[in-house]
Amino acid sequence: MPKPNVRVLLPNRHQLELRPSDLDSLLAEGHRARLVWCYVEQQDLSELYADIKVVEGGAGRAAIAPEILFALWLYATLDGVGSARGLARLTQAHDAYRWICGGVQVNYHTLSDFRSQQGDFLDECLSANLAALMDAGVVKLKAVAQDGMRVRAHAGAASFRRQERLENHLEQARQRIAELKQQVDEDPGEDTRRRQAAKARAAREREERVQAALDRLPELAEIKQRQGKAAEDARASSTDAEATVMKMGDGGFRPAYNVQYSTDVDSQMIVGVDVVTTGSDQGQLEPMVDQVEARCGRSPEQWLVDGGYPGHGQLDTVAERTEVLAPVPKAKVSKHDQAEGAPAETIDPHTPKAGDSPAVAAWRERMGTEDAKTRYKDRAATAECINAQARNRGLQQLPVRGLDKVKGVATLFALAHNLMRMIALLPEWFGLETAAFATPDMAG
Repeated sequence: MPKPNVRVLLPNRHQLELRPSDLDSLLAEGHRARLVWCYVEQQDLSELYADIKVVEGGAGRAAIAPEILFALWLYATLDGVGSARGLARLTQAHDAYRWICGGVQVNYHTLSDFRSQQGDFLDECLSANLAALMDAGVVKLKAVAQDGMRVRAHAGAASFRRQERLENHLEQARQRIAELKQQVDEDPGEDTRRRQAAKARAAREREERVQAALDRLPELAEIKQRQGKAAEDARASSTDAEATVMKMGDGGFRPAYNVQYSTDVDSQMIVGVDVVTTGSDQGQLEPMVDQVEARCGRSPEQWLVDGGYPGHGQLDTVAERTEVLAPVPKAKVSKHDQAEGAPAETIDPHTPKAGDSPAVAAWRERMGTEDAKTRYKDRAATAECINAQARNRGLQQLPVRGLDKVKGVATLFALAHNLMRMIALLPEWFGLETAAFATPDMAG
């Protein structure tokens, strides 16, 4: 359509502009990236600094400050970013990530290594934060809710193989390593040697993964036998040997890890993190009680779990440390009662049975009271909410392989969650006014 004979100003988006500005002016006061940095600066990073070998006046390139790497991963977790490569790209393109870096160039290898190797530091950081929150009276441990969620592993279903296939793959990997070594010896060229060394390293890593899968097969075979299946049907992943095929929330079966969180009911702070390779929550009560007790110095008064946790043996072991609130399964009619025509509805499941231990009998009676039923309603509002928030922040599929690395990722999510709760409950720790901070975006 021809334009009329008038004079107008049209956009010219190819015109170069030079705008004098500094990174600090890009973010508003109270921006989430500023709060993350404020939190990181308050942490004891001496363990991370102890690993840095470069010193003032010495040779070598200066290391990236641990504060930057820690803050990047915390902010990325809150932002739903789980890829090290994606995070590295954001440090070049996104103002918040650029602000955290402050002009320091960060590559994805460094970011990936930090997340994979600092699981112990993250765990200690969680304990230190909880100690400070307990001193401030925020975490009181009157009641703790525990729940697990199955998170898709970084392994394909096709990577699960039986023993014979795994042994064949192991032999192929060893042959490949020998071939590459021979090629390096025959061609001393530097460029070729470097490429061959990279291929050899990849072959060795594959050999290690396949060997780890073979090492785990006896454990999986034992599980098969307990299920009444043939031990020969046991399969392990040649990609992530510690991943286990589990039944997921949608009813399908996929390689996954079972991530366990325990949360203080009143403050909604995560006080315990664990990752297990079994799809069932049975047997996970006692280990988490032990962890929270070691982390916080004492056990909570009450422990809220769903019906998958309270095995009788577990109840016996924790009875003297915490009061378990969990649903009692419906009573089963015995053969004698069936012969007498007694319906299951007439049997009160809260009445202790003849073979019950004192702890199990007390649990049955306790769950029959109105007070316990009312208090138990807090479980779903706490544990399910924590799991949902973790899902919303990207805990859908794990970006790492191996139990230790997966636990590091789970702990990072716990730290990110607790950070947002700290900002909401203790804004003065971050130099914020409560009224000024009460915005949906910042509430976490």
